[in-house]
Amino acid sequence: MKKLWGGRFREGLDPVAREYSFSLWVDIRLAVYDLKVNLAHAGALEKAGIFSEEEYLRVSDYLELLIAQFEDVEEIPGGDHDDEDIHSRIERLVTEELGELGKRLHTGKSRNDQVITDVRLYVMDECEEILFLLKTLSGVFVDLAEAHLGVPFPGFTHLQTAQPVLLSHHLLVYVEQLLRDQTRFEAVRVAADVCPLGSGALAGNNYGLDRQFIADELGFSKLSTNSMDAVSDRDFMMEFLSAASICMTHISRLSEELILWSSPLTGIVEIGDTFTTGSSIMPQKKNPDIAELARGKAGRVLGNLVALTHVIKALPLTYNRDLQEDKGLLFDSADTLASTLEVFAGMMLTVKFNQVAIDRALANGYCLATELADYLVKKGLPFREAHEITGAVVLSAIERKKTLESLTLEELQAFDERIESDVFECLTVQAALDAKSVYGGTALVRVQEQLDRVKDLLK
Repeated sequence: MKKLWGGRFREGLDPVAREYSFSLWVDIRLAVYDLKVNLAHAGALEKAGIFSEEEYLRVSDYLELLIAQFEDVEEIPGGDHDDEDIHSRIERLVTEELGELGKRLHTGKSRNDQVITDVRLYVMDECEEILFLLKTLSGVFVDLAEAHLGVPFPGFTHLQTAQPVLLSHHLLVYVEQLLRDQTRFEAVRVAADVCPLGSGALAGNNYGLDRQFIADELGFSKLSTNSMDAVSDRDFMMEFLSAASICMTHISRLSEELILWSSPLTGIVEIGDTFTTGSSIMPQKKNPDIAELARGKAGRVLGNLVALTHVIKALPLTYNRDLQEDKGLLFDSADTLASTLEVFAGMMLTVKFNQVAIDRALANGYCLATELADYLVKKGLPFREAHEITGAVVLSAIERKKTLESLTLEELQAFDERIESDVFECLTVQAALDAKSVYGGTALVRVQEQLDRVKDLLK
């Protein structure tokens, strides 16, 4: 079969230029989508009287056969032919099988509207897979939070022990992040759900093809309204990469905590053997490699968003060959995010919390200092004055090598005579937790509310 665009040229592409510009092994994963698009287009050609019923049946039967063949990933139809992309490979196969009838299949469409239709279908399906994986990982965190309900945990700011929280409260942070990721991918799916087929190269088509029929056949709920926009729009792809970047950023932050917490310096968690590795030279090592890899891959996904944005930012309307770069970036981010969500769902099931290390972290860092300041406020002091007094108490405790709660009443009263014996009712981890009973706080009753809420959402 001749090249799709060869009539205008006296010479073929230089082999180096051909190697540089051909994209078959990038867009091969769009094969089934491309075949389905051709199938819907063939139906529109029949409705327009361009194919007879018998011709349509011949074309559709062969396209259905190719769909089955391309779904068998072990062997890709088409051999080693020098096809420019998946669209030209499919057109060659159809033409070789059906002759002149196969050549007529391209009537009324361009690779411009065909490829973006393929990609929209791909993104819609990919969003569904990622939404499933997000819900799965969220469910793992919900189960962990439920299993550790009521367990105190050191809350951190600046990597310094700050205030006590419930471990469940901390774990549910990641559910909140994943729920926001879910909302973003739901929005991306809606953005992708627009059928551009029938827009031609940029101006529409001359054959009166029933675009609503095509959209219905392919499962789109909306039609593109401007043919030039239809073939040049990549907003939904940028939105996908943006959502993927934010989600991978969440995973990277989680990775950072797992890496810090699993270090012997803290020992707060242990990640299971099946998701850690050793050292080639130091036999004692147990390295959180999966978390470290995810932290690194987050940068690549963000880079893909930046790369696509830079491809698009200087393009005049409508189609430009620069847009060939979009699919590799999209596929890489989709694969990276999906595999990361899957591996983290498995890894988090192996995470064990070390209660001794947690208690040690709670005992260090004077995490009850704010409770003393709040106690003084309730005794009538302005908070800034209470803060100043409490800071002086902490400094004294550090010098005496004592915790706040181990200071005597006399030692505390040396800083303010309004401190009474009831202060010790406030200077416990449990009291600090119970006091945070505002909506969204870390008191057990509020954490239970959060847990019930996210369980309902995940249903």
